[in-house]
Amino acid sequence: EYGHAILSRALGAFAKRHPQVDITVRYAHSGAQIAALAAGELDLAVVFEWQDLSGGEVLMHDPTVWVTSELHHMHEERPVPIALYNRAGWCKDFAIKSLEQRGLAYRVAYTSDTNGGLRLAVTSGLAIAPISRSNIPAGCRELTAADGFGDIDSSNVVLRRNPNASGAAIDGMEEAIREAFTNR
Repeated sequence: EYGHAILSRALGAFAKRHPQVDITVRYAHSGAQIAALAAGELDLAVVFEWQDLSGGEVLMHDPTVWVTSELHHMHEERPVPIALYNRAGWCKDFAIKSLEQRGLAYRVAYTSDTNGGLRLAVTSGLAIAPISRSNIPAGCRELTAADGFGDIDSSNVVLRRNPNASGAAIDGMEEAIREAFTNR
């Protein structure tokens, strides 16, 4: 969710400071990034954490909220059409649970592997979707308790480092990421 808005600045800043270093960026959901970090396939990872904190560096607090289009008002439909990520786990544990706790009937109208897909579902008027508060698309808004919804989780965006990773280039990328989030 932060690839374009924030991490692109980090990558640009790093490339200017370290023009001779080749980097590989893996753009994937947090679960895959955490597994790759643990397997030694990544030196650094920026991930969402919403349960047990890893001891990584919290870059920002960014709750996930239900989002609707200001034009389409899909949140008023019953059952409410929702867009979710394809993968199990977080969606069932948090997003759907938040609806069930509020007694809201829903139907899964759209699934996607990416945040961009969820944003598309909302902006086109197909469904409401769980999106981090800082990434609500233009023309959309957060659904609050006054709408019968509310926060889904209280996510943190966390920078995690492979404990076996060392070197000036890794330190430089870590600093570039930190600066990009600080100056968002």
